[in-house]
Order: sequence, then C-alpha cells, then structure tokens
Amino acid sequence: MKMYPEHLMNNWVSVTPVEEMAKTEYDVLIIGTGAGGGAVTWRLCEQWGKSNKKIGVVETGDFLLPTQAANIPTMTSKREEKYHETIAKPLGETLPDFRGAKQVFAFGGRTLFWNTVSPRLNAFEISNWPVPFQEIEFYYNTAERVMNVTKQYTEGSSFTDIMLKRLHKNGYYEASATPLAAKLCPTLYGHKGSDVFFSSVSFFAEALNHRAVDLAVKTRAVQLLVHKDRVTGVQVISSEKKAYLIKAKKIVVSASTFETPRLLLHSGIKGRAIGHYLMNHSYVKASGKVSRREFPEVLGALGILIPSTLEKPYQIQLRGPDGYFWHHPYEVQPLTKELEIDFLCFGEVEPRFANKVTLDTNRKDEFGVPEISVDFSFSEKDQAIIRQIAAAVKQISLSCGIKLNSDFQASSVCLMPPGDLNHDSGTCRMGEDPSTSVVNKYGEVHGVKGLYIADNSVLPSIGAANLTLTTAALAIRTADYIISQE
Repeated sequence: MKMYPEHLMNNWVSVTPVEEMAKTEYDVLIIGTGAGGGAVTWRLCEQWGKSNKKIGVVETGDFLLPTQAANIPTMTSKREEKYHETIAKPLGETLPDFRGAKQVFAFGGRTLFWNTVSPRLNAFEISNWPVPFQEIEFYYNTAERVMNVTKQYTEGSSFTDIMLKRLHKNGYYEASATPLAAKLCPTLYGHKGSDVFFSSVSFFAEALNHRAVDLAVKTRAVQLLVHKDRVTGVQVISSEKKAYLIKAKKIVVSASTFETPRLLLHSGIKGRAIGHYLMNHSYVKASGKVSRREFPEVLGALGILIPSTLEKPYQIQLRGPDGYFWHHPYEVQPLTKELEIDFLCFGEVEPRFANKVTLDTNRKDEFGVPEISVDFSFSEKDQAIIRQIAAAVKQISLSCGIKLNSDFQASSVCLMPPGDLNHDSGTCRMGEDPSTSVVNKYGEVHGVKGLYIADNSVLPSIGAANLTLTTAALAIRTADYIISQE
C-alpha cells in the first residue's frame, strides 16, 4: 500500500506532476477540490485505505490557504470579506442576469471562505427526490460527524439565549441556535487543535491520513473522453499550457454549478437538461438595533436560525453583533449603546428550465474553452416569497424589540443581486428522467457509464437552507455507490 509521503514534501500537501499522472490509469479521478470533491476523496480513502486502488485529483486553482480563512489569526471578519472579494473571480461583468456570482479557483474552493452554517434540508423537500429519505438521513449523519456540525457554538451566549426566548415566546418555536461546522472540543492527549472551522482542506487531511492520492493543482480539465458510452479519461492542460491525457475507469466531476456543466457541454456530453434548472436562493438582507442595556455584561455572539416550513418557504438567520458570529479573542470590540443585528434571509426558488448556463462560443478562456452565459430570473412565485420575507422580517423585529434601520423601513425589501449568495445549484440535477435531469440517484450521468457528478449542481431542489452539508452528504453517498460497484 502506498502511504502518504513524509519526505521531500513540496508543499503542505504533496503534489504529483501532471505528466506523471498521465502515465497512470486511475480507478477514480476526481475533478475539483471543493466540498463535493473533498467529500468523495475522503470517503474513498477511508474505505480503500488498505487497497491498491489508484485515486487521482486535479484542481484548476493553486494552493491559497492551508485552512478555512476564519482559522487564520490575522483574518478578522471584515478582512476575510475583503480578501474573498480580492480572490474570487466575478462572473457578473459578463453575466448581467446573474451579476452577483463569483467563484474561487483554489485548492479547497469556496469552502475556504464559507460561513460554515450547516442545516439540513427539510424532510418535505427531500421527499420529492429520487433518494429514500432514510438514506439521506444516514448520509447527513455521516457528513455532520466528519464536519463536526454542532449547535453549541453559541451555547451560554446571553445574546443568543435572550433572543431565542423572545422568538419562542412569540410563536417562532422552530428557531434554534445556528448549526455550524465547527470543532469545539478542547485539546486533549496532545492532539493539535488548529482546525476549528471546517473546510474541504479538512476532508483532504482526513483522506491523506488513510492513504495517498495523486494530486495536481493548476491543472485545468478541458474535455471528458467517452468511448462506447463509457468514460475513459480527461484531457487536461497545465499552467504551462501543455496538454495531457489522464486515463480513469471512473471520473467524479466536482467543479461547481458553473464549471461542471461547462465541462460536460464542451465535451459533447448529450443531455437536454445539462446546464438548465439553475437555482440560487433569493437573498434579502436587513439590519436593526437593540439596546445594549437589555443584555448582561458578558454578551457573546448571536447565531439563530429560523428554518423554512411548508407555510413559510424561507429561512432567516439572525447574526450579531455587527453581522458576524465569531471574533478572535484579541479583536477589540468597542462598547456601544446599541447592538447591531443582521437578518440574512434565503427564499425558495423554483427549478425552471429557462434558468440556465450555456456556452458562449464567441468568447473563450486562455485554455480555449468557451466561456459561459447565464440566463436567470425570479418567477412570480419566487417574487411572492420575497415579499413574504419582507413581511416576516418586520414581524420578527416587532416581536423581538428590534428597531429596523431606516433603509429597510422605507423600502419593501433589500434584495441582493442575483447570484450574490453562493448557493448556485441545479445545473446537472438528479432525477430518473433523462429529459429533465442529468444524473441518476447515485450521481451517475445518464447514458455515460463511470461518469459521476458530486457538487451543488446535482441538487434537484434547494428549499431555503444552506447547501454545503447536503452536497457533502450526497457526495459521500456517491462515493459509497462507486465502492459498491468494485
């Protein structure tokens, strides 16, 4: 068995030259290192630890951060926001219908900057999927365990406790502390505790301590190769613009909601639904203030989640003070007469064929791959939910003694630009009918054996909850299915 190398390390993760990977046929090759790609890699390594299976991973981006940004001592909340804006590649300049969208091309992907909020989708949402609820529940449990999802992050915080009591008293019984992917246990037995907030880097840490994988960064997958309805490999281009063919018996594409359909379409993969049914929650923000005198001296952070219901197709998060639920201990917080509370509200959207990602053959990137165009709009039903959110925010603020800021009082909603929320999904959706879906219930592309997808793009609907936990759970399930086929 090939073990993870402990010598001649060329980075904090060992890499394999792409020209070496081109000499190997992999049992599984994973494209992308975000939540989906990391989850698949972890599960395969955990289950195949003592086998001779060959696992390869390719990532378009380079190494950027060795952990989730919030774990870095110098990275305050505001600095992290600014850094993300610098690193992220905006799509909005050329995609006015989805102008808020942005991507992070780096080892770990968007999970380097995500806020770690990790709720499950409601059971009624999942009941419409082609996957048994009991299976999803099992994989939710698995993902929550490895991602250290907990509601105890704000335990003992008077800010959270008092606001929860106000919500419960006024009929918001479903409100709870926000579930976060945060490892809260103290250091024991000399174990290192440097990884509080979870990212896909943690998935790879778990994976690489089970066994080695071959990893190439700055390596762009440009075309999937298919022979007689079976995937055989992928053509990649290195940062030096050299082309290589990497052979694989099975390939898992975890490139993103935008990049995965882009790769499939450019590769000539057939499927009416590829790129269609693009979803992203409507995103409404508001803020208000409460008197500091209403809370004891030791405040703590505010982190509350009000999940969606059948009657209320939206999720609302309350955060504070100043919109964040974490601060480094050496970050000085000024005393104020009022406390700022932010409302972050996500509305359900319909999966509609007209919302789509397509190739723009008139524009190509540096690797010769056509850029994408995006068509996206909110339906009448989506717009009605946005209005419901506005009314709900006002009702919650009245019930809990929060004085909304004047900008929200003066307008119906503070609706953020489409795509500004990084919950894009659905462009390679899961389903039984190849005319309305791209992958089957295991994430395998209809009509192409051995080609799987494991990222946000497979979600057939998204309710109103954050998506990373669900994507990781489904990716682990896809990995288990691949293992069962060997």
